[in-house]
Amino acid sequence: MPTYTAITKLTSSEAAYSLSEAMENMDPEPTGVGVFEMEDGSNLWEVGGYFIEEPDEIELMLMAQAFGAQPFIVSELPEIDWVAKVRRDLSPVEAGRFFVYGSHDAEKLPEGRVGLLIEASMAFGTGHHGTTLGCLKALNRLDSEGFRGSRVVDIGCGTAVLAMAAARIWPEPVLASDIDAVAVEVADANIAANDLQGRVRCLEATGFDHPELQAAAPYDLIFANILMGPLIVLAPDMARYTRPDGHVILSGLLVEQAPQVLAAYEAEGFRLHHREDIGEWSTLTLQR
Repeated sequence: MPTYTAITKLTSSEAAYSLSEAMENMDPEPTGVGVFEMEDGSNLWEVGGYFIEEPDEIELMLMAQAFGAQPFIVSELPEIDWVAKVRRDLSPVEAGRFFVYGSHDAEKLPEGRVGLLIEASMAFGTGHHGTTLGCLKALNRLDSEGFRGSRVVDIGCGTAVLAMAAARIWPEPVLASDIDAVAVEVADANIAANDLQGRVRCLEATGFDHPELQAAAPYDLIFANILMGPLIVLAPDMARYTRPDGHVILSGLLVEQAPQVLAAYEAEGFRLHHREDIGEWSTLTLQR
């Protein structure tokens, strides 16, 4: 069965989310719609939909005009089992004491390593991306320095790999959250696959906008592997919900974006503890 994509770009996040909501009511209806901030420094937002029937290009043209978007680019995707392909292509990832692997590589888990079973899925965070890898290495570094987190939260958790890593090495339960309901479902599946039920709890929330997240504060450690824009917006809340001397590990930002994010957090009372650049991506460990 063919799959089609329809992708456009906009200059405003508000218009992008409004357009995505309008696309949900198309006929034929998309099987999924996503909104992403472009990571190339263009300050553009991308809106994309997936369809199992060819979308109505006239309807797409009218919606693009109505929301001030660029013309949609419609493409037919080849019939490939992408999850199976990713499973074949992805090798285990080592980050300090952590070993991230898929079930097809379970026999490769070295003795004495902290294993994290993450299957290829729709949610972000298999450990192969420079941002997730950077966060795992930052966690390993803090632990090696003697830091112990008793209250930890992963904001924008994706697969929940970071929350699970913290739960593996420290005794206290860990909270996680994501704005995307699908990511929460994937995170819950990963938590169960790693036998971490009751140790990691994942919530659907925007930032810290959930009673459980607020009640558990202040945190010793906060992960936020998202994007530059949301990281800057969250800076005041990060300061509010991090205990004095607590840490935040931030990623999802390009190397050239790191100074701007760091400046936003320094304005809220954080100082740089460590920075690591992996390829074009940067990970910041900050202390309040």
